[in-house]
Amino acid sequence: MVPDPATRPERGRPTLEDQLALVARGDEDAFDAVYDQVSGPVLGIVRRVIRDGAQAEEVAQEVLLEVWRSAHGFTPQRGTAMAWVMTLAHRRAVDRVRSVQRATEREQRSARAEIPFDEVAEAVESRLEHERVRRCLATLTELQRESVTLAYYHGYTYNEVAALLGVAAGTVKTRMRDALIRMRDCLGVAT
Repeated sequence: MVPDPATRPERGRPTLEDQLALVARGDEDAFDAVYDQVSGPVLGIVRRVIRDGAQAEEVAQEVLLEVWRSAHGFTPQRGTAMAWVMTLAHRRAVDRVRSVQRATEREQRSARAEIPFDEVAEAVESRLEHERVRRCLATLTELQRESVTLAYYHGYTYNEVAALLGVAAGTVKTRMRDALIRMRDCLGVAT
């Protein structure tokens, strides 16, 4: 097996694996050497996961602190030291992203819960929207209206709609496309 170039020893220079073993025993000089070797790659992988530069730097520091604290957990038989450090970095970055997402979701739920819900206004708006859709459906040709109704209100596929109406599937697709364009224009939906 060819050694990883990042951990290949230069004449008399300990490998990253050797340095981690010393770090596990509390050797601060060994940690300085490990830090110099892995800080750039750690920041690089964290930045790929976390787009915010300040948060990426913070997470990279947390990872390096974790390397100091948990160097005893590195097992050379399971992989290279660099792979172990990169795995720590990736996991910590993903954890941060998930944590930020959960916090955002909590804030959004809290914000929605604070806005009083007006059931009457919602019902009126819904009825007006249904009426607009009905009015626009009335502007379609019979085949278009039947195709749209069967597909969107009854859940049939193009082929099933074609079979029910006794026309070719291509005809149904064309009529549906034309109908949806007319519905979009009638409802004033921006594209």
